[in-house]
Amino acid sequence: MTVREMLEQAELTNLSAFAAKSLQSKGRASPISEDNSRTQFQRDRDRVIHSKGFRRLQFKTQVFLAPEGDHYRTRLTHTLEVSQVARTIARGLLLNEDLTEAIALAHDLGHTPFGHIGERTLDQLTPGGFKHYMQSLRMVDKLEGGNGLNLTWEVRNGIINHSGSLKASSLEGMVVAKSDRIAYINHDIDDAIRAGILHEEQLPKDAIKVLGKTHGERINTMIMDIIRHSTDRPDITMSQEVQEATDVMRAFLFKNVYQDSWRSDEEQKCDFIIKELFRYFMEMPEKMPLEFRQIAADEGTPRAVTDFIASMTDRYAIRLFRQLFMPEAFSIL
Repeated sequence: MTVREMLEQAELTNLSAFAAKSLQSKGRASPISEDNSRTQFQRDRDRVIHSKGFRRLQFKTQVFLAPEGDHYRTRLTHTLEVSQVARTIARGLLLNEDLTEAIALAHDLGHTPFGHIGERTLDQLTPGGFKHYMQSLRMVDKLEGGNGLNLTWEVRNGIINHSGSLKASSLEGMVVAKSDRIAYINHDIDDAIRAGILHEEQLPKDAIKVLGKTHGERINTMIMDIIRHSTDRPDITMSQEVQEATDVMRAFLFKNVYQDSWRSDEEQKCDFIIKELFRYFMEMPEKMPLEFRQIAADEGTPRAVTDFIASMTDRYAIRLFRQLFMPEAFSIL
């Protein structure tokens, strides 16, 4: 028996009846040969980790734009925190950790430069609109490596259904969606306090009473509540009390961090950069790299320009804007 076969049998024996099993995967768009040491979902996780899109996450904004402080979250550290939370929940519920991890690591691959500011701007510019979760699926289906990562149906379903009111078909995908919210609510508040945008005493007291006074206590409360109320059930849920407190914290975060006036000037700068880059490449698509010129030929220039800009890191977008629109100082050699 190979290592893979032992792992597959262990899933059948040890995981919950509601867990996804590698042997029961709906498969890939293009079949691949078996691996003797890894299950299908483990291979998906590894494909995501080794992708260029995953590496670019380290230079994409979470909340604070190109922060100079060493300890602010980036899109990569957010992704790793989501993965850690999700794996803890999956382990507690006897779900498939490998599938959970693969979805978590891939869920934000399609995020734009400048975080949700960039997403909002591209949504205005792109015909038909732009959503980062749809772009994440496009990344793994087509853009990465020129023809995508060829991931399993279960991972792809978890990626496209991780945001908002959408619901994944697997419990593992539902766990990632809950973990994404747990992670950003808690670590974005933590970063805002570090930046002086918020102070501990401002946090909603009724929610703090339920969830806990510290960052760690709040995350632990949310995780343990999900495990207690989702065990041996075909759903992932919180108790009413913890869910209401979580919703209060999320609403507080949106009002006082995401939508507050403290960053309006920076938002306008980010909007301007993305709009100018979009306009420039719409007028001169031949200036884009070859892979995006090919997309323009196959799917139209707007689609190609959106893909190109969405793939950029913050620093690349800023550097490219400077190269295209700011004059270089004259020098004589």
